[in-house]
Amino acid sequence: MADPTPRIHWTDADGQPQSARWISLARHPAPTAVELADDRLDANAAYKLIEQGTGLLWQGDFHNARQLLQALGRRLERRLSRNAKPPATPAEAFAAQRTLQAQRAQLLGRLLLPVNADHRLPLRRAPDVRAAAAEAFGDVGEAYVISLRELQGAIGAHEWRKKGVPVPALRGAIHPHHGVFSPVRGEYVELVARAPLPAAAKSAGAFDIGTGTGVLAAVLARRGVKPIIATDLDERALACAADNVERLGVGDRITLQRADLFPDGRAGLVVCNPPWVPSPPSSGLEAAVYDPDSRMLRGFLAGLAQHLVAGGEGWLILSDLAEHLGLRPRAQLLGWIADGGLAVADRIDTRPTHKRALDAADPLHAARSAEVTSLWRLVPATAVAR
Repeated sequence: MADPTPRIHWTDADGQPQSARWISLARHPAPTAVELADDRLDANAAYKLIEQGTGLLWQGDFHNARQLLQALGRRLERRLSRNAKPPATPAEAFAAQRTLQAQRAQLLGRLLLPVNADHRLPLRRAPDVRAAAAEAFGDVGEAYVISLRELQGAIGAHEWRKKGVPVPALRGAIHPHHGVFSPVRGEYVELVARAPLPAAAKSAGAFDIGTGTGVLAAVLARRGVKPIIATDLDERALACAADNVERLGVGDRITLQRADLFPDGRAGLVVCNPPWVPSPPSSGLEAAVYDPDSRMLRGFLAGLAQHLVAGGEGWLILSDLAEHLGLRPRAQLLGWIADGGLAVADRIDTRPTHKRALDAADPLHAARSAEVTSLWRLVPATAVAR
C-alpha cells in the first residue's frame, strides 16, 4: 500500500539528516536525491542536477527561485526542440506533445520549496501564499516541501477563484477551485444556454452528470429547470459547485450528490460534458480533460436511456478534437450511441473561439483549427421508432 503521507529527505548545511512531508497534487514522486540550493547556483549547474534526477531544495531569495525556474524552462525547451522529430500523423503529434509536457513537468518539478505548517514560505522576499496553499492543500498540520511549479499553480488558481470566470449565459461569474476544470471555453456553455428544452425538463427536472464547477446546472436552473441533481465523484468539484450555485442564487434548485455518473431515478433532461480526449491523464489535475478509453463517455451513453422519463432527452456536449487527432473515429461514437439504445434527435454545432484554435505555432493547430463542439440531443431509439 502506498504511503498516504510520503516524505522527502535531505541533509542540511550542518550535515544532519532532515525530512518533511512531500506534497504533490500532480502525484509526482518525491525526488530520492535532494541538494540544498540558493542564489549562488547558476542555471547551467542547476539544469545538470535536475536532468540527473536531483531535487533542488531552495534556501535563497524567492524571486531568484522564480527567475531560475524560467531559465531552466528556456534550457529545457532548447533541448527538447533539438531532439524533436516531425510527427507523421496528428495522433503522433498529440503523443509527442503529451510526452514533452510530461518531461517538462518532471524536470522543472525538481525545483523545490520548503513550506511551514501554516503555509508560510520561510524564504527572503517570499509572498504570502497562505490562502492559496490552504485552498489547494488543506490543513497539512506539519512543515512540507512542494515544487515551485505546483505552488505557482495553486497561486494562479487562487486568483481565478477570487476574481471568477465571467459566464455571459449566467450574467455572472463562476469561481473555480484549485483542481476543478474552469469554464474558460465558453462555447459549450452557450450551447446548453440556447438549445431547446424538452418539455419533460420542466416537469421532471434534470441531472447534470460530472458537474465540476456547477456551471451547466446553474445555466439550467436559470432557464427554469427544477429540480436538478448534479453529480460528481470528486469532493473538490462538489465543494466548488456548492460554492458557485449559492453565489448565483440557485442553490435551492440544485442538489449536489457524490456519484459515479448517474444518481438514482429518472429525469426529463440529462446533461453530460465528459472529458473530450480519450487519453490517460498524467496527473489527477488532468482528469477533467483526459478520459482513458472514453470511460465516462461510454458510461454515460450506456446508461442514459434508463435514466430518462418518457419524452426526455440526453444532452451530450462533446468536441470532435479527438476525431481530428485520430484518437476516436466518428463511427465509434455513433456505434456507442446506437449500442445504448439511443438515437440522435438533433445536433447543434459551434466553433471554438479560444486563442489556441487560432495559434498557427501550436503543434496541434491543424486539429484545433478544424475542431467543432457539439451538443448532441439524444433520445431513446424506441421513441423515434414510434
